Amino acid sequence: MAGDPRSENGKVFIGKGEDAFQFINLPLANRHGLVTGATGTGKTVTLQVLAEGFSNAGVPVFAADVKGDLSGIAFAGDPKPHFTQRAKDLGFEWHADEFPVVFWDLFGEQGHPVRATISEMGPLLLSRLLECNDVQEGAVNIAFRVADDNGMLLLDLKDFRAMLQFVSDNAAEIKTKYGNVAPATIGAIQRALLVLENQGASSFFAEPALDLNDFMRKDRDGRGVINMLAADKLMRSPRLYATFLLWMLSELFENLPEVGDLEKPKLVFFFDEAHLLFDNAPKALLDAIEQVVRLIRSKGVGVYFITQNPLDVPEAVLGQLGNRVQHALRAFTPRDQRAVKAAAETFRQKPGFDAAKAIMELKVGEALVSTLQDKGAPSEVARTLVAPPSARVGVITLEERAAIQRKSALGGKYDTMIDRDSAFEMLAKRAEIAAAPPVEEGGIMGQLGGMLGGVFGSDAPKVDPRTGKPVPGRRGQSMGEKIIASAAQSAARSIGTHITRAILRNVLGGMLGGKR
Repeated sequence: MAGDPRSENGKVFIGKGEDAFQFINLPLANRHGLVTGATGTGKTVTLQVLAEGFSNAGVPVFAADVKGDLSGIAFAGDPKPHFTQRAKDLGFEWHADEFPVVFWDLFGEQGHPVRATISEMGPLLLSRLLECNDVQEGAVNIAFRVADDNGMLLLDLKDFRAMLQFVSDNAAEIKTKYGNVAPATIGAIQRALLVLENQGASSFFAEPALDLNDFMRKDRDGRGVINMLAADKLMRSPRLYATFLLWMLSELFENLPEVGDLEKPKLVFFFDEAHLLFDNAPKALLDAIEQVVRLIRSKGVGVYFITQNPLDVPEAVLGQLGNRVQHALRAFTPRDQRAVKAAAETFRQKPGFDAAKAIMELKVGEALVSTLQDKGAPSEVARTLVAPPSARVGVITLEERAAIQRKSALGGKYDTMIDRDSAFEMLAKRAEIAAAPPVEEGGIMGQLGGMLGGVFGSDAPKVDPRTGKPVPGRRGQSMGEKIIASAAQSAARSIGTHITRAILRNVLGGMLGGKR
């Protein structure tokens, strides 16, 4: 409708402040953002409003659905009285809408399976996932290096487990080139792998691996597809959740070309429960996160962290987040009071406005908002009534989710797991060859000659152990003997010693029985 603030070009509508509408400017949306607030203050609805706005602007979205209540964005909303009234208060008429959604799930239960290979994850993130100490992380790096130098692919957990065993078994030879690896260290990593496998990681580390280009798609109407990761079960394995999302950011950073500043982002990435990424993370990992967040904007990707408390995000990362939406915080404890103060101080202050006091007074659906303006300067903080979403708010049924899945064009690409030859199979073949018994002198045909001699006695035809052919002797061969020798030679060449012996027993047994 005319005058609808949601229809302004180049902007994503957030809500209305005391003096003006509040938007995220699309050319600056890749400067990242932060949505914070206590439980039940409206963060999830704000996340849905932003996702809808980006999708309408033609920007693909990735969002983790931690509680399942973001899934309703795939269906048209209901005209709830408080939503329709809020829309009138903002100056427009509410109407229902639905959005293009693709569901994903690391476990393949509530969406297309999301998979990555061990090699793609890399030693740093894998060590983080396994909670390795410095010594164990060194052993993980050695295993990766040995695999690379021997041309062995590390695709799934059994590949990595087999490579660790190989490193342990060959520690003496590996030591001189790569460094010492103690059996106890390998054992500790193997135990951590078992724990990870019990958490369902074997479903994640497999092929076909996710092609991140499939996240950056639009529908026929030009709206950005909203990729929804089912994370309710994943949250029971918080380290796997955090590591997966960091892997996604790293892959985007490594694979996307430099594009500088665009009219709108290529992808917007919403990272819910963001504190899980930073809890107990070693400094090396925090440095990597900071670098990715700082540089990925030049690849056309915007990252938005959603968490309860701004103190959950390290200062080095917090300083990179230019678009802020702050819902209510409650100052019941000294830490809460510090959080309120920190949140208030991160905004560009408005003369005569007490941001710290306002944060504790905000109602559900209200937030303090500050976004980047034309030249990258943050706007003054504004108490804002957040717009109502157009799609359904809340959890959808399994039948509705299944209906969306059936319409997806990506099922044939990801729903069937494949298992090609990699490190596990290569090491198994190597072990099989090493364990094979040595062949007796004369080879298979020499063994065959001995067998024939045992059956026919001293009058049986002699066989040359080098060629397997009968040697002319004191008497000529009968037709039956020639047939036996020819058949035995052919079978031996094609299927090996064991099967050859079985064939000879059957053939010779039948002939001897016929002579009775």
